[in-house]
Amino acid sequence: MIDTFSSTSRYSVGATSRSEVVDRQFRALCTSAHILCRVTNIEESLSEILKVLHDEAGLLHGIVTLADPEHTILQVGAVYTDSEAVIKASHSTRYQVGEGIVGRILQHNQPIVLGRISSEPRFLDKLALYEMELPFIGVPIRDIDGSAIGVLAAQPDVPADDYLPERTAFLKAVADQLSQTCRLLVNVERGQTLASERDELRREVRGQYGFDNMVVGHTDNMRRVFDQVRRVAKWDSTVLVLGESGTGKELIASAIHYNSPRAHKRFVKLNCASLPENLLESELFGHEKGAFTGAVKQRKGRFEQADGGTLFLDEIGEISPMFQAKLLRVLQEGELERVGGTQTISVDVRIVAATNRNLEDEVEKGKFREDLYYRLNVMAIRIPPLRDRLADLPELSRFLVEKLSRHQGRELRLTDNAVRMMMSYDWPGNVRELENCLERAAVMSEEGVIDTDVISLNGVHNVAVPSVGSSSVSAPVVARPSPDMDDPDLDERERVIAALEQAGWVQAKAARLLGMTPRQIAYRIQTMKINVRKI
Repeated sequence: MIDTFSSTSRYSVGATSRSEVVDRQFRALCTSAHILCRVTNIEESLSEILKVLHDEAGLLHGIVTLADPEHTILQVGAVYTDSEAVIKASHSTRYQVGEGIVGRILQHNQPIVLGRISSEPRFLDKLALYEMELPFIGVPIRDIDGSAIGVLAAQPDVPADDYLPERTAFLKAVADQLSQTCRLLVNVERGQTLASERDELRREVRGQYGFDNMVVGHTDNMRRVFDQVRRVAKWDSTVLVLGESGTGKELIASAIHYNSPRAHKRFVKLNCASLPENLLESELFGHEKGAFTGAVKQRKGRFEQADGGTLFLDEIGEISPMFQAKLLRVLQEGELERVGGTQTISVDVRIVAATNRNLEDEVEKGKFREDLYYRLNVMAIRIPPLRDRLADLPELSRFLVEKLSRHQGRELRLTDNAVRMMMSYDWPGNVRELENCLERAAVMSEEGVIDTDVISLNGVHNVAVPSVGSSSVSAPVVARPSPDMDDPDLDERERVIAALEQAGWVQAKAARLLGMTPRQIAYRIQTMKINVRKI
């Protein structure tokens, strides 16, 4: 159905006969079909066809507009004009769905014909192309399902005449010819957009899990971990990440994947302790339709999802011995069967497993299969707990504060007193607890300065560490007799404390009493978790 806004024209009808109109249109259709048969560049082909409409069919200033993937905006895909300024302006010209005549054509998926443009106040002419006293024809470009994906419009070179229906039918035929080409152009643009978004996400992920972003800390044991990660990432070897909860095992696994040749494939994660055994099998191996109650369709498991990429099995020490045997077969053979299925499926998956358990003890107790342990323990990376690398805490804390600062969109500052206070704690929750502690402190800090007054440490006797020049009075410290630092029964930590107390907690004096350098005693204070008392 053609929605026609006609009016009586003040122009006289030309002498062109119907047969001449049809003949011109037929030649134009043949030419446009020939152009589409040898299409190499989609945009150039559209421009060539609009030129044919202009030169051979008497339909001037043709324009093709295409809908975006969300179907909310029309953007100009091609326009025929000899004005460079119009061509440049067309690159940024957009129509909302329903906006003006072009937007209404897309919205209603119906042609619109104007006998004279000036009679229709909704006509926008954003590019200033058209003669206001001549007609206008716009038709939808439809997808294979009949939905509108764009608009083809042009202006007849004569005033409204008896042949407007024929001209409209011709333009619809051209729109049908252009349908496939426009779908290709839309898909190419969508593909370019998706590729751009994909590349941007890859860059973001690589930046997040890159080695430069990981290497926070300068202690020997952490440098050794970073070196192991860098070396093993290049290969497909199975990796077993060992460490207490909160030490960053998943971060290590992510860094291994995103810095490996498999980075362009999926990184799939599963916490083995979060599911009962019957669901764990379906989650890892998948299931066939009807395999059990509720299996209403076939489902791929995590192994299939990670095919070509990396599968991270967290808390691997929590699975039962019965399921360990099933897992071992997949790791050895690279083959599995879905629950309820008989077809053998081959997968190419790199395994990174993690646990906070001592698997060697579990093997000795018979709770973990020895053959599975050796299958997983190809390359073991042991992450030390935070209490064993307190020398890294200042650098790590400031790194986490910078991360919080970006997330909160404000400047945060961590004081030295706060760092000293945190170094007196043994951090049973490791880096996760430290991050939570700093986030809590940042929330409580209205001015953005994280000091001792906003830091809350669970299980610690918090004696405030006063700032230099602070007039605040802390809780009184109960005096206790100072041990003799020459007492042979004292261990090294007690001897350092005795020297500090004898020197009035002046580290330089205590170092001289012990025959150490100030740097050596400072290191022992940090590693032995000695609370430095201010006198």
